[in-house]
Amino acid sequence: MSAQDLITFNIGGQTFTTTLSTLRRHQDSRIARILDGKDADFKVISGQVFVDRDGTFFKYILDYMRTGQITLPADFSDYNGLAQEAQFYGLHPLALWVERNSHRSRVEVLELRFSVQETHGFFQIFCSNNKTLEALARRISIFVEDPNLNGNFPHLPQNPSTPHPVPVQRPSHHDMVFHCGTDQLARDDFSARFVTIEPDDRKLLNSTNVLGLLVDTLLKDGFRLIDTRIVSQEEKTECYMFERSRNTQIVVLSETPRAEHLRRQDTQSQLGEGKKK
Repeated sequence: MSAQDLITFNIGGQTFTTTLSTLRRHQDSRIARILDGKDADFKVISGQVFVDRDGTFFKYILDYMRTGQITLPADFSDYNGLAQEAQFYGLHPLALWVERNSHRSRVEVLELRFSVQETHGFFQIFCSNNKTLEALARRISIFVEDPNLNGNFPHLPQNPSTPHPVPVQRPSHHDMVFHCGTDQLARDDFSARFVTIEPDDRKLLNSTNVLGLLVDTLLKDGFRLIDTRIVSQEEKTECYMFERSRNTQIVVLSETPRAEHLRRQDTQSQLGEGKKK
């Protein structure tokens, strides 16, 4: 690649360098037509193409022209501004996608309810994103140590001294429940229910420790704690509210220059045959 294959833009004081081939990928766009030098909004100054627009959006414009997709950061909010810039540069598929999808929620809300009843800690988790809840459920394992366990779970090995895994309960697509703690079955017999949360490999019995690990896990996963409150004084139910902003990836499939060229050739051929007739 030679220096002649490169082009530098100065967009509102921010500079960006790309290749001429990148511009030619979108031949129907306004930005590709700067190569003929006839657009007054694109001025060549000191070897750079100056455009009096907001350079904040141009990095996303350039990403789209290079790859056909862009990834917006979690805190991005100016979808109208991005759509306007895409329209200005003549990238209409990108502008249309942004306009149609700017209303979609990019914030996940998760609610954790925790209560203690005698020697048990009960957990119920609600989430607006089912996939997030599924991923969290796969990381949580419940291990039960119960002398009478085999009567309820005959498929498990006949070794009551070894804790056996049981799945968390999923009452619906948007929540899951589990609990931990101990029960006295007889004078000298106890059942115990332990919890592990990957990647931590500890088997926790104390509900306060499980709550602490669960909160730490959510924070490490990008959630932030936005509210805590007591839902029920009688049942001693605590409620923790979390939210997380998600990165948004915009993928817009568009015709390649080769496909466009063939389509145009085919159209011109059909028109030529029509004239001959």
